This record gives sequence, C-alpha cells and structure tokens, in this order.
Amino acid sequence: MSTPRLALLASPTNEAQEALAALGKLHGMHAPQDADVVVALGGDGFMLQTLHRHGALGRPVFGMKLGSVGFLMNQHHGDDLLARISAAEPAILHPLEMLVQTESGTTVGSLAYNEVSLLRQTRQAAHIGIELNGQVRLDELICDGVMVATPAGSTAYNFSASGPILPLGANVMALTPIAPFRPRRWRGAVLKSGTEVRFRVLDPHKRPVSATADSHEVRDVTEVLVRESSDRSVTLLFDPEHNLEERILSEQFTV
Repeated sequence: MSTPRLALLASPTNEAQEALAALGKLHGMHAPQDADVVVALGGDGFMLQTLHRHGALGRPVFGMKLGSVGFLMNQHHGDDLLARISAAEPAILHPLEMLVQTESGTTVGSLAYNEVSLLRQTRQAAHIGIELNGQVRLDELICDGVMVATPAGSTAYNFSASGPILPLGANVMALTPIAPFRPRRWRGAVLKSGTEVRFRVLDPHKRPVSATADSHEVRDVTEVLVRESSDRSVTLLFDPEHNLEERILSEQFTV
C-alpha cells in the first residue's frame, strides 16, 4: 500500500506551528486538494474551520489536539502518525444546512457541523415560532435563543444549554431552547435527522435575532430554515481507543 499524502494544517498558536514544522520535515507538505488525508493541528475551533474550508474535497481528516478544547481531536504525538492514520476508525458526520432570510430581504446559506443557533441581539427576549416539516409545533417561544445540534455538536453548546447528548449514528438531532421563559415546561425535543425545522422571528424590529452556523453569524434574521444536508458529509479519523462514538458515550456518564 502506498504512503498517503498528507495535507498538514495548523492553527496560528506557537505549539501548533512547531508541530507543523516537525511533521512537515517527516512527511512533506501537500495542498488539501492534492492530499489523501488532511491532518489538522489545533483545537476544536480549528477543526471546525478546517471542515468548513476543505470539507467539500471529501478528504478524511485526522486531528491532533494542540488547543484548549479537543473533543474532535486525537492526542498529539507525531512519531507514529502514518500508523495511527492507517489504524484509525472513521466517524462520518453530516452537517446541518442553514438558510436564512434577513430583514433587508437577502438570503444567506451556510453549513454547521456542531449547531445552528438563534440568539437575541438586544436585552429584549426573542419571540420565535417553530415549525417542523411545515407544521407549527410552538406558536411562540419566548427565550434568549434556540438551537439545532448534531450528535457531534451535542456535547458542546447544546449540552451547556441543558440539551441532550446524542449517540453518533443515531440519525437524530437536538432542538434545544436557550434560557426559555415561555412555555416554562418546554425543554426541547429530539428530532429525526430528516426533519425540516423552520424558525420564524415574530417581532424582528423590536426583538432582533441573529443566527449562527458554527461561527458564521447572520444578524437581523426573520426566518431560518435548518435541515440535515443530504449531499454533504465529512469523515473524521480517530484512534480506536478514543473514537468519537466512545467519547460521546463517555460524556453521558461524566458527573
């Protein structure tokens, strides 16, 4: 079997740049479009950035933690990188598609590998209506915000907002309110991955709302459509003993 060509990408931190230089000497440097595997050196934020920039190429991504948060990363040690990549277990992630309508009449689209979130822009609470597959499920949610999270993203912002941790490969996504005020007893829902979620901002002039797909923010939105992408997926590679499925399962038993 031929040696895979590696695209080595690193966050701007000193630690990540030093690792990049060392690995480059060992394995050479290839552009992502010419590589067989993309190696991302940094934290989860850099991993998401890598997926957004290069996910359309269809190359598997092996991350190594050289940042503050590394849930989507493997531990960093580069001596046996090729052997680790060869033995790695794949995790296939399907991003969410976000389609936004704004007050100015523009339409903006983006992808999210963790979550799509709506947040109030001012001190005024947001008033948001929620439709699932064209059917109104909540006439009015009064809240700081609301989000739809993937299983890979369910341990991040979703979990901090008291949303459920979702098993990888369960074909579900989390619909989670952020600081809900009314209805008081609604704490969100677990939806089939094929569900089309539409949020309508009920009073966008007095109560402006922004929408964010991972780190891509759109302000002054009036309507947001969220659904799982049917034609886009990315493959993350993990050391067998620390694969993503095991990490997500372990998070459910962390106290």
